[in-house]
Amino acid sequence: MRLTRIAAVVLLPLLPLAIVWSQSTPPDQQDGHASEQQVLESDNTTVSLSPSSVAGKELQPVELAPLPLAAPAEIKIEHSDHKQTDRMFWVVPNFAAVSPDTELPPLSARGKFILAMHDSVDYSGFTWTAILAGQAMATRSVPELGTGVKGYARYYWRTFADGVSGTFFTEAIVPSITHEDPRYYTMGHGGFFHRFGYALSRTVITKTDSGGTSFNWSEIVGNALEAGLSNAYYPPQERGFKQTARDWGTQMESAVLNNIAKEFWPDIRHLILRHD
Repeated sequence: MRLTRIAAVVLLPLLPLAIVWSQSTPPDQQDGHASEQQVLESDNTTVSLSPSSVAGKELQPVELAPLPLAAPAEIKIEHSDHKQTDRMFWVVPNFAAVSPDTELPPLSARGKFILAMHDSVDYSGFTWTAILAGQAMATRSVPELGTGVKGYARYYWRTFADGVSGTFFTEAIVPSITHEDPRYYTMGHGGFFHRFGYALSRTVITKTDSGGTSFNWSEIVGNALEAGLSNAYYPPQERGFKQTARDWGTQMESAVLNNIAKEFWPDIRHLILRHD
């Protein structure tokens, strides 16, 4: 792999010069003798000079326009090691992350709902929900739900409902109304703190369908809607404005951590694979 890359780095910069050289090199002379008929071409014009027809006459110089040289082909070297992948650590869904320096067409409303569906019903989501539900029951975060198998089942479906509703609110429903792009566009270059700050800012700033930027209504309002909806299926003791605000803060914290993980996942993957 290292030798392949060294060869690519050395040869690719020489490719434009090779293109120009091949187009400007004159045709080979045949044994140093003048041909029976000399043909000079300039674009689509051909001038034929025969020795018998020009004997005793002074030849006038013929000015030929230089052949146009094609512009060197654009060379783009893609560093696949620093691209985003569909999953982080080969398990965690990462479908909404966009590789650095990549421009994509806007997502339609249907595309946003498809993205949310993939993030919600992915196989790893059920496993992650099981872990979160077990943690919540172990810490008795909602003691009214009880313990044992029945208590775990109550924790599980409520945790799953939180995740699905939050995903659809932030990636599909609100972005379709506000015409925002729910995907995370990775910066991928610059210093650590610069990229860290960028990841934090994407929680409150996002890209629009038209290519501009705007306040991230999808994240802020979407998580608030998810926190408000949870009042419908949690015990009365876990409802109200105070609990809703607390749930909203937890969702926003998760959004920040997700952005940081997405920003630096290509670097972590590069480090793990050690493709130097």
